[in-house]
Amino acid sequence: MTHRPRGHSAHQFDVTEIPFSVRGSWLDISPVVALHTRRDDLHLVSHQNGMHAVLGLLPEREGARVSTRIEASPSVLSWVDGAARAEATFDGTETVRLRGTGVGMRFTDAAAGLTPFTGTYLFTEPGTSSVVFTSYETGRRYRITPLAGTLLVEGDGALGVAARSVLAGGDGSAWEVAVEEFTAAVGPYRASAPFDELVERNARDFEEYLAAVAPWRSERTPGAALAAYVLWSATVRPLGYLGRESILMSKHWMDKVWSWDHAFNALALAPGLPDSALDQFLAPFDHQDAAGAPPDSITHSEILYNYVKPPIHGWALLKLRERLERDFDPAELREVYDRLSSWSLFWLDYRRVSGRDLPYYQHGNDSGWDNSTTFDLDRVIESPDLAAFLVVQLDVLDGLATELGLAEPRWAAESARIREALLSQLWDGENFVAVGATSGRTSTATSLLNLLPVVAGERLPMDVRQKLAAGIERHLTEFGPATEIPGSAHYEADGYWRGPIWAPSTVLIEAGLRASGFADLADIVSARFRALCEKSGFAENFDAVTGAGLRDRAYSWTASSYLLLAGEAEARRAGDAAV
Repeated sequence: MTHRPRGHSAHQFDVTEIPFSVRGSWLDISPVVALHTRRDDLHLVSHQNGMHAVLGLLPEREGARVSTRIEASPSVLSWVDGAARAEATFDGTETVRLRGTGVGMRFTDAAAGLTPFTGTYLFTEPGTSSVVFTSYETGRRYRITPLAGTLLVEGDGALGVAARSVLAGGDGSAWEVAVEEFTAAVGPYRASAPFDELVERNARDFEEYLAAVAPWRSERTPGAALAAYVLWSATVRPLGYLGRESILMSKHWMDKVWSWDHAFNALALAPGLPDSALDQFLAPFDHQDAAGAPPDSITHSEILYNYVKPPIHGWALLKLRERLERDFDPAELREVYDRLSSWSLFWLDYRRVSGRDLPYYQHGNDSGWDNSTTFDLDRVIESPDLAAFLVVQLDVLDGLATELGLAEPRWAAESARIREALLSQLWDGENFVAVGATSGRTSTATSLLNLLPVVAGERLPMDVRQKLAAGIERHLTEFGPATEIPGSAHYEADGYWRGPIWAPSTVLIEAGLRASGFADLADIVSARFRALCEKSGFAENFDAVTGAGLRDRAYSWTASSYLLLAGEAEARRAGDAAV
């Protein structure tokens, strides 16, 4: 399988890096079929009950495999061999339509075996020309209905290890099929529109989305369309535990909503899609536990509470309200206040050692920086970033209480208490450090994590802010702020939070620098990260020295961060031009 080069146009993309899907669907087409696992051929992949490849999609002619060039745009995916072509588009969110001329398509069982509890069963639907694959892994059925041409079925009713496939266009004639995902039963397939109209509809839907989230785009922001597509295609309709339309981190293997990732996606949507932005912001709070903690992550059929994520939500709410084209109505404002109140009380009441001022993380995962060097000496730590996030969040709650006419003096008092402890207990005169909650041992201070208190802005003394800014400069590479300084003893090029550049840390640092009075340095951080995304796409993280994309290559919070920073840069440029 060969692929069209990256950068063919703003609306073309490499399907080996970004899945082909549409807003609202739990399906995608991609060679990525499992954690860090790629196949040579594209597959239909479902994200219900986890990520599972369901059907292999193999172009075929006269019984032989055909090597094709793959072209992908937001509305149509094509396998091309000279004048021969097969194409796929979506008919709604649960059906993929495929057609071909000059090349057939073999739909193969991706599980390749059937036991009483695993694999896929294939049968012909009685009284129809449709064929059904039934998957144990997804718990769903996949019906292939011919709309033009006939189907050749292999392994009909077979049990155990057997070849199971359906061939469309095997006789060389033009063909078209619909592939539906459903539960136990569904009526006969009825096409909502001809294939070409579906392509036009999906293209129009994406263009409307792009216009909403990036109306400021220009030749200066060449990554805007692709970033918008990453978000659009990673969006799923409400289903299972996700009761709101939600943006997954990816429709590759990182197919969950984590309880800080979602905030960056909300910020990107805020100006043009305010209702969707509010849904993104609130989604994890739909599952707060009795102590007030949102889950670590949520997906279709799983909610995990074994870790939490950092309380960036007060900071994010301030930024969200600045960006929204409408403000919250009173009911929405009260809901947000109640959610943030419970979340803050979790840290104040359940995550402080008795008699101490500062809350603690139980593991690096709680911070979102899973393996940061700040956690090398102790895992359970009173961390400076956590304290700074809470100072901001408690100040936000204090302002919301006043806005709602509520008397709640605890927020201001706790904010002042934690701020004082942050400066007196975790600032050594040169650096912020973490302290073991039990051992009292001081952490190292080589991680960018230790510089995140810059988000507190003017709540910190100027001399502290100046030293934080200087520390951030030491972490800057050609592409942005490395999470560990390259060349240090702890640096790892692909070390997750021990070197690579990440979108959320970059956004928090950039915003903190502006809030702290270092706009010129913030401009540099923003420009370098935007250039990185334009060079290397929207990966989960990036090599801080080479700029190469690492890990999952279609990460929505990276795309959101690009849209956020690019939109703000364009707004500053417009403001400067107007002066």
